[in-house]
Amino acid sequence: MNTDDTSLPALVPVDIASDELDDDVLARRLATDAGKLLLRIRDDVGFAEPATLRDAGDARSHALLARALDRHRPADVVLSEEGVDDPARLPAERVWIVDPLDGTREFAEPGRTDWAVHVALWQSGELVTGAVALPALGVTLSSAGAPPARPPRTGPPRIVASRTRAPRIVGEVAEAIGATIVPMGSAGAKAAAVIRGQAEVYLHAGGQYEWDSAAPVAVAQAAGLHTSRLDGSPLRYNQRDPLLPDLVICVADLAPAVLAAIAAADTSR
Repeated sequence: MNTDDTSLPALVPVDIASDELDDDVLARRLATDAGKLLLRIRDDVGFAEPATLRDAGDARSHALLARALDRHRPADVVLSEEGVDDPARLPAERVWIVDPLDGTREFAEPGRTDWAVHVALWQSGELVTGAVALPALGVTLSSAGAPPARPPRTGPPRIVASRTRAPRIVGEVAEAIGATIVPMGSAGAKAAAVIRGQAEVYLHAGGQYEWDSAAPVAVAQAAGLHTSRLDGSPLRYNQRDPLLPDLVICVADLAPAVLAAIAAADTSR
């Protein structure tokens, strides 16, 4: 499959070798090829005007994903950060939830690798597949196949949090469980750090949408990690309001301590 042709202004996806790709393979290939496209856009547009680069990345990656899904899964509905929310998704059985460029700030900064592409499939109430591409690292994580091997944990737990607006709860939980805080860019990059064993906990509070977490959560669940809201309740997707403002992804053995620390911090306010 090759969908990263940048010769046309609309960046229309070109041939996919087989129309018989299963959902897991399709998600992984779409995330990977959108990432390749974004790397080429970085090279072509350059960093002199960050807003122009961000806009080009968002729009052209969205066009690639939307066009490919329309071609290869025409009966499915798409919920994309960069698209119009189609109410047909609410009664639909299958909805692709995509973020064509997660971490636009980091994408437009030279040398940064902490940005991502998210492609997930929700079906009949559950996330059933997901892929998170980290294009600048040449890595795509998928809910299919064996998860990355985690190195043995040494030292205190590491919590990845926003590099620009980490919520107060992060510091409170870090103090409670004796963790260090690692600033990082996009939601996908932070989730990937936990999935790849470069951190143990990712906490977020204060505003995200379904496309920010669907693919990372699908991959994290397949890797055996704990995923939930801050209060421990399940993450629900394809809701009428796509706002999904808080998130926990962590190694399973730390989940009780993390959730207890969050609850204690809430009751102390």
